[in-house]
Amino acid sequence: MIQFRYTGCCTRCGVFSHYGPHTCGAIDITPSPHLEACMWENEETQVDERFGDRKSVPLCTGVLDYFPDALIEVARVSKVGNDQHNPGEPLHWAREKSTDHADCIVRHLLERGTLDNDGMRHSAKLAWRALALLQTEIEQDQTEIEQERENEEVIF
Repeated sequence: MIQFRYTGCCTRCGVFSHYGPHTCGAIDITPSPHLEACMWENEETQVDERFGDRKSVPLCTGVLDYFPDALIEVARVSKVGNDQHNPGEPLHWAREKSTDHADCIVRHLLERGTLDNDGMRHSAKLAWRALALLQTEIEQDQTEIEQERENEEVIF
């Protein structure tokens, strides 16, 4: 499991985002010397062997900085979905409640550019479903690799 600490907060006022308003007076900053990008704390970082050198996985500069607004929308989808499917519970992915990600991706793709009944963008829901599908595929692959390793370790 890759562990990291990301701070995308202004070190002056603590606002999270590349976009104001900042209480310190900063405006739209891309990049700014007082905005910390990715910070890796070496003593606390355990890099998953799948990723090799941690610098080869630019999570901040290769994803978050490319798509900040889109990722905010995906996070909103998570919140709205959690409130709908898990009322009163802390934000979490209730994986067992919906597993038909590929079908949902196509449905949301057909309605891209419009809003769903709950006011959320179909494209944001598509992105959430695509991430969910990718995550479950990666986890399945990891499970299979771990099972293969366990089988190899058995000595007859």
